[in-house]
Amino acid sequence: MNYLYLLLNLGSLSIPFLFSFHPKLKFYKLWKPLFKGIFVSMLLFIPWDIIFTVNEFWGFNDSYLLGLKLFHLPIEEWLFFICIPYACVFTHEALLYYFPKMILPTSVTKAVSLVLIISLAILAISNYNKWYTFINFTVASILLVIVVIKNLALLKTFYLTFLVMLIPFFVVNGILTGSFIKDEVVWYNNSENLHIRLFTIPVEDVAYAFSLILLCLLVMKQTQKNKQLT
Repeated sequence: MNYLYLLLNLGSLSIPFLFSFHPKLKFYKLWKPLFKGIFVSMLLFIPWDIIFTVNEFWGFNDSYLLGLKLFHLPIEEWLFFICIPYACVFTHEALLYYFPKMILPTSVTKAVSLVLIISLAILAISNYNKWYTFINFTVASILLVIVVIKNLALLKTFYLTFLVMLIPFFVVNGILTGSFIKDEVVWYNNSENLHIRLFTIPVEDVAYAFSLILLCLLVMKQTQKNKQLT
């Protein structure tokens, strides 16, 4: 089934895209700052992806791919960095529209942020010899410091919406890593990670998704803020 990864991308995008034109949500009006956020996140995650693929820290099963590659990455992997952030940011915005009180107190947000930053930093340093673990948790901890300084209000909502996003995350990423199918779409070199799995998903993937979506949202919100000031 060489179109499975493509279907997962398009399936993740389909409903958020269709509901982007909902007369109440009007998510399409956020496309410009959203795609700026997606572009900036790709500037970080695509080179990271290429380097890890070339060094076989992870790789892709050709049985589930169309066979088109760009800079060593399947075309489906490029689409992943468009479709998944789009779907997740849509989910974030939709949840806040329908549940405007979905927000943490400032004190709780600061406390959670501090615990996460310290924990991620400790995990990164103590696993400096495992590249996926080290880079992943380092990026997440640094990004959190930046967001705490630049836009703490974003974290007051994102911590909660991200918990909701984890539901489709476990479905989509579960399939990519081997749940419900014969072989995984994406394989991992376990010597470069903690070798701890949530079902079939490396635990580092949760932090990876966290950073990918948070970076996209940070750029998006900063773009909106700058526009309001001009």
